[in-house]
Amino acid sequence: MPELSAPASRPASIMAVDDNPANLKLLEAMLSRHGYGVRLFPRGRLALAAADREAPDLILLDINMPEMNGYEVCGQLKSNTRTSGIPVIFLSALNSVEDKIKGFQAGGVDYISKPFQFEEVQARVETHVKLRRAQQAEHDLLEKTLGGAVRTLWELVQLSSPILAVRSRAIRSIVEWVTREVGVPNAWQYEIAATLCLIGCIALPDDIVERDYFGQPLSTVEERIFNSHPEGAAGLLSNIPRMEIVAEIIRGQIDPDAPFVTARSRWGAQMLHLALETDRLIYSGVTPRDAAHQLRLTGRFDEQILNALERYSPVRVDFEIRRLPIHALRPRMVLEKDVSSEDGKIVILKAETTLTQTWIERLGNFARTKRLPALVEVRVPSLYQVNSLKGS
Repeated sequence: MPELSAPASRPASIMAVDDNPANLKLLEAMLSRHGYGVRLFPRGRLALAAADREAPDLILLDINMPEMNGYEVCGQLKSNTRTSGIPVIFLSALNSVEDKIKGFQAGGVDYISKPFQFEEVQARVETHVKLRRAQQAEHDLLEKTLGGAVRTLWELVQLSSPILAVRSRAIRSIVEWVTREVGVPNAWQYEIAATLCLIGCIALPDDIVERDYFGQPLSTVEERIFNSHPEGAAGLLSNIPRMEIVAEIIRGQIDPDAPFVTARSRWGAQMLHLALETDRLIYSGVTPRDAAHQLRLTGRFDEQILNALERYSPVRVDFEIRRLPIHALRPRMVLEKDVSSEDGKIVILKAETTLTQTWIERLGNFARTKRLPALVEVRVPSLYQVNSLKGS
């Protein structure tokens, strides 16, 4: 009998679902003998609830069961974002081609006919557990790569223009609120789009960006320059893995109904456009409720999103100004003034920059090579003491 090679990191978790207790005991004995953790369930509903609480690495699923058959169980697993990635192998006495096709259509990755041979079950479990682990490793790597890329781009925004960073944080706050209130799946795409929606503006003159936000008129040339920033941002992001939809959302932020906005990104582009318009209104002193009312009158926005926007309340943080040495600076403090070399010839960081560990290290490096003022003037969120910022 071939040996199963369970992953070395931790035993793979296998869920077996069958209304026949004898089949469950056979599967448990076979799999646990080779190092797999096994959970047994006689009903589909019990298995669904358990998988939602703690997802297994693989599910062995019978088809003919009372209350809910295996096809229905698999369909519900695939419709739940928390369980949709779990591979399902059907174990059934139904042997017709039509039954097997139905199993694959329901979302199964394999099909084993009863009465099953231990060797066949072992080989298929081993194969699909390895595939699952490989997919998870690839997913984790992509997540780390994506997270690193987003952090780098966000730090670029903060370094290039603190004003853009302030507006981007406000836009992200609106999008986070709306997606949470509406219950949007895959909200991370919308949140990243909101975070980086203004990154194309770093190539624009600061006065054009500020005048646009203040609602001051732009010349035809200036308006054309400003309206080019979404395309620049989309071009920057479109070649990053898993950022294709984010790039499309950002590309459509000014005109979400434009022909080039695809169906998969149109809702996100509309929400980002709404967040941008809302932030402009709030920036000019309008309350979120009145902003939602004004935007509702245009007839251009989804009613569900506008209802969520009416309940939005911007987070307000009080600051106190301190003058601190570089070694006492902490992430989340905000520069009150430009930090320049002592002779004033080099601006190291601009006023309004929110400090990160990277920027603090940058100041430390400059302090060792260029003469900097002994104290740096910063705004510290009064919600936190300096000591609490040490772990940020």
